[in-house]
Amino acid sequence: MIVGGRFHLTYCSNIHAGEAWSDVRDALASTLPRLRESLQAPGPMGVGLRLGAEAAGTLADADELAAFRAFLAEGHYYVFTINGFPYGAFHGRRVKEQVYQPDWRTDARLAYTNRLAELLAALLEDRPDIDGSVSTVPGAFKADVRGDGDASAVASNMLRHVARLVALRLETGRTITLAIEPEPACFIETIDEAVAFFRDYLFDDRRATAAGVRVDDVRRHVGLCFDACHMAVEFEDPEQAFERIQSAGIRVCKVQVSSALHIAHPRRPGPRAALARFADDTYLHQVVTSGTDGLARFTDLPDALAAPEAASDCWRVHFHVPVFLPVVGEFETTQSYLSAVLRILAREPICPYLEVETYTWDVLPPEHRTSDMVTAIARELAWVKAQVER
Repeated sequence: MIVGGRFHLTYCSNIHAGEAWSDVRDALASTLPRLRESLQAPGPMGVGLRLGAEAAGTLADADELAAFRAFLAEGHYYVFTINGFPYGAFHGRRVKEQVYQPDWRTDARLAYTNRLAELLAALLEDRPDIDGSVSTVPGAFKADVRGDGDASAVASNMLRHVARLVALRLETGRTITLAIEPEPACFIETIDEAVAFFRDYLFDDRRATAAGVRVDDVRRHVGLCFDACHMAVEFEDPEQAFERIQSAGIRVCKVQVSSALHIAHPRRPGPRAALARFADDTYLHQVVTSGTDGLARFTDLPDALAAPEAASDCWRVHFHVPVFLPVVGEFETTQSYLSAVLRILAREPICPYLEVETYTWDVLPPEHRTSDMVTAIARELAWVKAQVER
């Protein structure tokens, strides 16, 4: 839906379990009408579609795609972004570092992302006013990138993808962007690392020419997905982050509206014991700690809990919590950070595409799931709407 006069606001369907296209389709069919009613939103309603490789393969069938387009038209819905981060299973089993596989060093990631871009261009056939985005892994898991050869392979495949995006624009008139999503413990983790990768690899004339594209094409078709949870965990100052991104000539293709856990007194035994309940076996929950010696990073929450050197002044944990909650039990959240991000976006024309992403609903400790999922999604969207319309 349109909020604040210019923002396309949606939620990401990666909150729903299920890898088959039929699971995705059925979840949308049952959720979107309830959201519209709850939010009293009679106009066009945006959809943030998560498609794994299995679902994308099914939706690529002409009949399935036509049926989905008919569903969208009948419900007055439109898809403006696709989450192409998790290639495979994302719920109900151990995901952890496997969520980055296959990564951008591989042809499999390239082929999958090409397919998503093609699907999105078809879904946006009647919306020339929208630059669609496909969010993706930040290259690879950091431990898997062992030198310039791996970094160059990541860049080469991304530039090959740009060539497909340019061809799609010429074929369809639709502009689809690749939104690289910096994340803790990944090859592209911080804003500084993102700026350096674009400068040294993607905006390099020689590399672009080898892929059959121009640097101007790269600037048009590749940018960042600014995930507010990830950037809060990294202790990135939001004002400075956006300034550095823009100064580097990098576009922000999408902002993921998300919130993390913030622990102000990690030395106390009570918070540590309570925090252990968030250490589920499904997802990585990276931790960045801040103290007098600066920042320290841990790949997963159990690592931080077990490390005596993690007794710092403040922890932030990569666990997406409902954005309308300033506290979760005895912990604060980074909601104030998210509010600052939204204030900047309301003030400056950085990016009009907002997607609430709280995929951890089914692993959130039960006492913090005080409503059904659809009600929680509606509350999140209503909270964001109120923030940008202040």
